[in-house]
Amino acid sequence: MARRLPPLNSIRAFEAAARHLSFTKASAELFVTQGAISRHIASLETELETRLFERRHRAVELTPKGAVYFRAVRDALDRLDDATRQVFAAPDALTLRIKLPPTLAIRWVVPRLARFHALDRRIDVQITTSHNTVDFNREEVDVAIHSGREPPPGVVARRLFGETLMPVCSPALLATKRKLQKPADLASHVLLCSLHRPEDWPQYLAAARVRGLDGNSGLKFENSSLAYQAAIDSLGVALAQKLLISEDLALGRLVSPLKLEVETRGAYFLIYPPQTPQPRKVKLFEKWILEEAARATGGET
Repeated sequence: MARRLPPLNSIRAFEAAARHLSFTKASAELFVTQGAISRHIASLETELETRLFERRHRAVELTPKGAVYFRAVRDALDRLDDATRQVFAAPDALTLRIKLPPTLAIRWVVPRLARFHALDRRIDVQITTSHNTVDFNREEVDVAIHSGREPPPGVVARRLFGETLMPVCSPALLATKRKLQKPADLASHVLLCSLHRPEDWPQYLAAARVRGLDGNSGLKFENSSLAYQAAIDSLGVALAQKLLISEDLALGRLVSPLKLEVETRGAYFLIYPPQTPQPRKVKLFEKWILEEAARATGGET
């Protein structure tokens, strides 16, 4: 159904005149003559077949219908102005907007990002972190990395790698008198937990057949990255995703005192909305991160 819309210039003239209750001030704001404002409003009144203003001596007042119309017009113009500003403020074709979980961003993506940037330095990268699943219809995001057993529906998904859990602590913690040679020894240590991964410790303890130990007792942190840092600082034992602490292990900041490692059903997926053709920046990032994932896992994802 075709919309019945009056000319935009008439609408702008009416809104300014109604807001100021002055044709003179409206003309100054819009950089037109007072006569032009009068003509636009007269044209609009003819179009609507109703009077919008009562002309007084050196003043104007809105009629009841004019007041109702002004509120609707002002709201519509405000929303149009907001939408226009968002379009102008939106990143251009050379800005890649990425959303991913905080720990993955800090521990895995950002340390490698220079290699992606070197592929095309014209591409700017904007990273936001969140544990919430991305909504491409509502968020200004080009690609995301999703953590879960399956990718969300309605997206293009590429599996990057799975999860392997292993207890880690600082070398200094192992040097204390409290033993940590078998899973049951965890009972004498402080467990470092991520609030966003409450199932990790219970899952590990069940696999290790450790009974009577609450997997969600100990120190709790907002995300795993904080728990890993607490382990580095000798506050206790963290249950880490092996791939995300590989550098800490290589540099000796963390050690893995127990042999048992547990593979979960979780994984990380690169996801982006289906569209044809895909922007070059998305395809470039997809190729790069799949290669990085293959290198990090030895080709096994």
